[in-house]
Amino acid sequence: MAAPATTWTLESYFPTFDGPEHRAFLQTLAADLASGLQTTAATAPLDATNADTWVQRFLAWEDVTARLHHLSSYLDCLGSADAANEAYQSAEAALAQLQAGLSKLTTALECGLRDASAEVWDAFIADERLTDAAHTAGRLRASAQQRMSTESEALAADLGVDGISAWGRLYGTLTGKMSFPLTWPDGRTETVPMSQRRSLLNHPDRRVRAAAFTSSNRVWEANEDTLGAALNAIAGTRHTLYARRGQPHFLDAPLHDAALSRASLEAMMEAIQNQTEVGRRILRLNARLQGTPTLAWYDLSAPQLKDTLPALDWPRATALVESAFGAAYPDLQAYFRHMLEHRWIESEKRPNKRAGAFATGSALTREERIYMTYGGTMEDVTTLAHETGHTWHSHLLNSLRPCAQDYPMTLAETASTFAEKLLFDGLLADPNLDAAQRAFLTAQVVSHAPSYLLDIPVRFKFESAFYAERQSGLVPVSRIKELMVEAQREMFGDVLEVGGEDPWFWASKLHFYITDLSFYNFPYTFGFLLSSALYQEFKHEGAAFLPRYEKFLSLTGRATCEEVVRQSLGRDLTDPAFWAEAINAINPQVDAYAAAVDALS
Repeated sequence: MAAPATTWTLESYFPTFDGPEHRAFLQTLAADLASGLQTTAATAPLDATNADTWVQRFLAWEDVTARLHHLSSYLDCLGSADAANEAYQSAEAALAQLQAGLSKLTTALECGLRDASAEVWDAFIADERLTDAAHTAGRLRASAQQRMSTESEALAADLGVDGISAWGRLYGTLTGKMSFPLTWPDGRTETVPMSQRRSLLNHPDRRVRAAAFTSSNRVWEANEDTLGAALNAIAGTRHTLYARRGQPHFLDAPLHDAALSRASLEAMMEAIQNQTEVGRRILRLNARLQGTPTLAWYDLSAPQLKDTLPALDWPRATALVESAFGAAYPDLQAYFRHMLEHRWIESEKRPNKRAGAFATGSALTREERIYMTYGGTMEDVTTLAHETGHTWHSHLLNSLRPCAQDYPMTLAETASTFAEKLLFDGLLADPNLDAAQRAFLTAQVVSHAPSYLLDIPVRFKFESAFYAERQSGLVPVSRIKELMVEAQREMFGDVLEVGGEDPWFWASKLHFYITDLSFYNFPYTFGFLLSSALYQEFKHEGAAFLPRYEKFLSLTGRATCEEVVRQSLGRDLTDPAFWAEAINAINPQVDAYAAAVDALS
C-alpha cells in the first residue's frame, strides 16, 4: 500500500478555486438568498391558511443553508492550509456577505414561525416534508422569541460583516502569518511558524518547551494591544446585541447554541469544582517524574515518560490509528481507510498554515475533511483520532436531511473523545508492548484529563469573568492578563508553579476569537465526560453497544442534549451525580498511571 498522502484534495467541492463552477455556484447562491429573503419576508405569518407555503419556505431555507455551509467548508479548508493567500482571504471576506444574507433569511423565517398557535404549529411540523426537522424548526421558533425586529436584525447582519466578523478574520490573518525565533538546546536558531507552537509545547525536552513558550509569548505580547482590541470588540458587540434581543445573560446564547440547559451546565461545573483533585493528581505525578515540585504552564501537556514506541512518522501514525479502531470498531476502521485512500486529510508541516486542527464536511458531497499540522508526537496521533471521531459522526448522519445533520458542539465532542478512548485501548491491547511502552501509553490515557477537567474550565472561568467585566466597558489588556492568571491559579492550585502561568493564553487561543459561536470551550469538557459515560457502557456491553452508540449519534441533530442522553442512557444531565460518576470513572486509569510511576521510582 502506498504511503498515505499528507495533503488533501478538495476537487469534489469545486474543480478549481474561482473556476467556472465555483463562480456559478456563488452567483446562484447569492441570487437564491436574495429571492428567499424577499419571498419569506413578504409571506404572512404562519397560520391555518398558509402552512403549505411555510413548509416551502423552510425547505428553501434548508437548501440554501446546506449550500452555504458547503462553500464555507471549502473556504475554511483553503484559508487554513494557506493563510497568506490573499485571494482566499478575499473569498472569506466575501463569504461574510453571504452569511449575512443567510442571517437575514433565517431571521425572516423565525419571525414567520414565531407566533403560530400550538394547534397550527403541531400541524405544520407534522407535514411529511418536515420529517426529522421538528427539532430544528422548534429551535428557530425559540430563537425568534429573543430577536430584534427584522429590520434591526438585518442591519446587525450587515454591520457584522465589517464588524464582529472582521475582527475574527483579522485574528486568523494576523496569527496565520506569525512566526517566532527558536533557539534549540544545541544553539541552533530557526524561525518557526506559530502553527507549530502547539507541537513544540509538547516536546519531551523541557528546554525546548521553555524556549518555544518564552519566545512565542514575546510575539503574543508584541501583538497584545491588537488582540485585546479584537477580544473587546467581539465581546462588546455581543453584549450590545444581547441587550437589544432581550437576552439577560451572556450564557443564554451559547447555551441555546449548545442545545443545553443552564441547569445541566451548572451541574457539570459543580461536579468538576468539587473534584479538581482528580486532574491535579495526574499533574502531581507528572511533576514527580519531571523532578520538579510543581509544573509551569508549558509543562502541563508535555510527556513525562520517555516515548519508547517506534518512530511516529505520518505512515506510522495512520497505521496506529487504523489498527486501534479495527480492534474494537471495524466500521470506523474501514471509514478511516477510506479517508486516507481518498486524500481527505491535510497534515503536512509547512509555513503559512493556520494553527489548530478541525474536522469539516459538506452535506452536498457527503464527504468529510480533517485539517491538522502533524508534528510527529503522540499528541498529534491523538488529534488525528479525535478529528476522525468528528468526521465519523458526520458520516453517520449523511443519510439524513441537511438540517438533521446540524448538531451542537456539546454533542459533537462525544464522538471525538470516544474515538480517543478507542485509540488508547487499542494501543494498550498490543501484546508486544514492553513495560516502558505500556507505561508511556498509560500516561497518554490520562494525559488529556487535566485539560478537560482543569484547563478548559480555566477558559470557561476566564471567559465568564471577562464577559462580566466587559459589560461595564473596555477591559484593559493588563486586566485581561490578570483574569487569565486568576482562573489558572483557581483551577490548578498549588500544582501550577508560582510565576509559571501563561498570561497570554487568551491571545494564543483561537477559540476566543471565533465569531459565530461564543463560549466555544465548555462543550469539550461536556463531550469528554459524556463520552466517558458512553464508554463505560461500551466496556460493559462490548460490540453490542455500538448500534446504541450510533443511535445516540444519529439523534444529535434532532433533540436537545438532555433528550438525547435520556433516550440513549436513561440519565439526567441536571444531576451533579451523573457528572461525578463520569469523573470518577477516570480514577482507575489514574491509579494505573500512579502504579507505573511508582515502578519507575
